[in-house]
Amino acid sequence: MLKLKLFICCLLPALIACGQSAKPIFNDMKYNDLTPEEERVILYKGTEAPFTGALLNNKTTGTYICKRCDAPLYRSSDKFESGCGWPSYDDAIAGAVTRQRDADGMRTEIICSHCGAHLGHVFTGEGFTPKNTRHCVNSISMKFVPQQADTAYFASGCFWGTEYFMMKAPGVISTAVGFMGGHVENPTYEEVCTKTTGHVETTQVIFDANLTTYEALVKLFFETHDFTQTNGQGPDIGPQYRSFIFYEDQAQREMASRYVKILNDKGYKVATTLEQASVFWKAENYHQQYYEHKGTKPYCHVYRKIF
Repeated sequence: MLKLKLFICCLLPALIACGQSAKPIFNDMKYNDLTPEEERVILYKGTEAPFTGALLNNKTTGTYICKRCDAPLYRSSDKFESGCGWPSYDDAIAGAVTRQRDADGMRTEIICSHCGAHLGHVFTGEGFTPKNTRHCVNSISMKFVPQQADTAYFASGCFWGTEYFMMKAPGVISTAVGFMGGHVENPTYEEVCTKTTGHVETTQVIFDANLTTYEALVKLFFETHDFTQTNGQGPDIGPQYRSFIFYEDQAQREMASRYVKILNDKGYKVATTLEQASVFWKAENYHQQYYEHKGTKPYCHVYRKIF
């Protein structure tokens, strides 16, 4: 009975709204080629038939990405069984999905924040999970990438700015800000600000090795801060704002060292320290994805192409 109610709730408004909000999504940017059926759903805001999607019963660990532009959308850990006939998720990767009202005002549509591809609709208050949210997504709007996740740690001044650029990079699954390199266990932000704990503000980057590389992230790291500044970043002065790459293994160390040499050969005096990663202490919740929630941009991090 629950499945039947959900089916009626989701499908009938979809059939009604399909003609009302069928504004195609076109622009001059180059995206993946789509089949006519994929275009019907992704560009013209259609709906695939319930219980037919290839990803409905997928239980493999990995990342769901946009069929049109390959931007990461959902983690497998956020997927749950709702019985509605379409893949369901109670959360999306930060900044990946945009909500907007249907033209008829009946439901809330979800689209890919990067390319505007139609994904489905979002519902709240149903009580399926503690997050009380259900992203009802067409399988045909997504591709699935099995997990091959790696982790990187970068420090380039205020961790709000470091995370701002890293979380937007293609292939990044998730980010978090915190502290690394000090001698105090589980430090608070206030303790680190005393400049006595030895920590630096650090961003943890979890990325899909099928979609990006550690090398690409190292390049982004150097291109988004002043790696020649020795005791801070911009107006933020202090040891907690120093430039660091915390490598996890020898391969990461060699890649980071390679780019330090490239920059030195270009005439830069690189102040970035390379150090073995240690315990990452996650910062307080209000620091996480700070600029994303505030709706502003970094004040001491600016992208400039070097490589």
